Amino acid sequence: MARRQRLDRLLANSGYGTRKNVKQIIRNGRVTVDGNRVTDNGMQVDPESQVIEIDGERLNYREFIYLMMNKPQGVISATEDRYQETVLDLVPDEYSSFRLFPAGRLDKDTEGLMLLTNDGKLAHELLSPKKHVPKKYFARIRGCVDEKDCQAFSEGIVLDDGYKTMPARLNILNAGEISEVEVIIYEGKFHQVKRMFEATGKEVIYLKRLEIGPLKLDEDLEPGCLREITEEEIQKLKSFIL
Repeated sequence: MARRQRLDRLLANSGYGTRKNVKQIIRNGRVTVDGNRVTDNGMQVDPESQVIEIDGERLNYREFIYLMMNKPQGVISATEDRYQETVLDLVPDEYSSFRLFPAGRLDKDTEGLMLLTNDGKLAHELLSPKKHVPKKYFARIRGCVDEKDCQAFSEGIVLDDGYKTMPARLNILNAGEISEVEVIIYEGKFHQVKRMFEATGKEVIYLKRLEIGPLKLDEDLEPGCLREITEEEIQKLKSFIL
């Protein structure tokens, strides 16, 4: 059961405006609790056991939302941008009140698994450098990837700024002029996978994230599509990082 909380805070956290805005909404008599019109901003309510309506529309309370998205190329990992399409622009309106944000980033030209949530604690732990959460990618590489590259990745790659990455795993799926590989990294430096291959004299021409810790991209999700992650997936993720 959800803990009881102030009505104005609940409405603000549910996306109905700032605390100042929702106080005015409540004072104007637009909110009912269990069918009774209320005007007390500080009224303590339990959103899971009480019926709360704003202008006759029932508040669909869920404290946290977790969405799995297959981010397409050309979309940026941001909550808003004046000029470019963001991952939140792809989220249906039904989630607009939850103040979602991307837990981590993918480059504009990279596609694949992205978690959108309003759970700040989980996102913080997921992104914490101390957690070393593995992230698995599929990549196409211009250049022939060989066992020397696998060894170099396993020892850590020195990037262009002198930083040496943590050991990573490189699995060759197909070697040739255009190689196909899977890469698992345990940190999230800026453009890390691309820079690691650049350091070996090769170029990433396609990159897709497949996994974050125990969370795997749903193969049925087309680029630009999303779904809520299951309770089982949520618990696996929390057990892994919390």
